[in-house]
Amino acid sequence: MRRVITYGTFDLLHYGHINLLKRAKALGDYLIVALSTDEFNLKEKDKVCYFSYEKRKQLLEAIRYVDLVIPEENWEQKSSDVKEYHVDTFVIGDDWEGKFDFLKEYCDVVYLPRTPEISTTQIKEELNKKELNS
Repeated sequence: MRRVITYGTFDLLHYGHINLLKRAKALGDYLIVALSTDEFNLKEKDKVCYFSYEKRKQLLEAIRYVDLVIPEENWEQKSSDVKEYHVDTFVIGDDWEGKFDFLKEYCDVVYLPRTPEISTTQIKEELNKKELNS
């Protein structure tokens, strides 16, 4: 069984996220999603999520491509996750190109192109514009 892992915040879940998860799952048999915790998002990424970790986890668990959701609590855990979960392929968006090449010592590393016309940042910006205009 080929195991694949990906990481992310997955706030305001949209079809770009689904595309990423679908393509990640196609690279193996079992997809693990390491979901950034609220604390990690705030302390390390300076992000406040619309949905709590638990709500985002529930949404991901309902997606047929996702087999397991684990917490991402720090930047450094990727190597240990790959070893602990016997991962064959690490997948992430191509905006991170080259940043995780150090994992090639343990598994394949794949940078997938993002869905160009959608992002959580874009959704938030458009919602803010609508709020300001109303």
